[in-house]
Amino acid sequence: MMEPRSALLLKRQLTELNKCPSEGFSAGLINDNDLYKWEVMIIGPPDTLYEGGMFKAHLTFPRDYPLKPPKMKFITKIWHPNINTNGDVCISILHEPGEDVYGYEKPEERWLPVHTVETILISVISMLADPNTDSPANLPAAKEWKEDRDGEFKKKVARCVRRSQEN
Repeated sequence: MMEPRSALLLKRQLTELNKCPSEGFSAGLINDNDLYKWEVMIIGPPDTLYEGGMFKAHLTFPRDYPLKPPKMKFITKIWHPNINTNGDVCISILHEPGEDVYGYEKPEERWLPVHTVETILISVISMLADPNTDSPANLPAAKEWKEDRDGEFKKKVARCVRRSQEN
């Protein structure tokens, strides 16, 4: 039986990441028998409040990848305007391709089949450093980011970074 195109593509991306690891994250399969479920470890970017953190997340790919985006969920607790309190990541490149029904995002900001695991994770790392508070997934975190970044927001992130180092 032939493997689906999506499985071949994911296998190739995994091989490439193992051959040429990127700075800031590592990625692998949760279970060697399932190419559609990945575990990633994102290292908190330098010169950000997340520096020193080790944040585990899961990427779940649909069978029609790369036509449709994967879903990303942080397993490690993280306080961020674009990460829901349940860990779901809300970032434009992981939104379904095409027009945004709310008119907020341009089609070219949303999912495109040219994205890879690497481009997704680089975008998420960039999002950690520079949140989009105009379209938050976590309203209290966005409010704190805008109004009390050096106070309560910083304390909550520091707690998440500390806890991420313990696991």
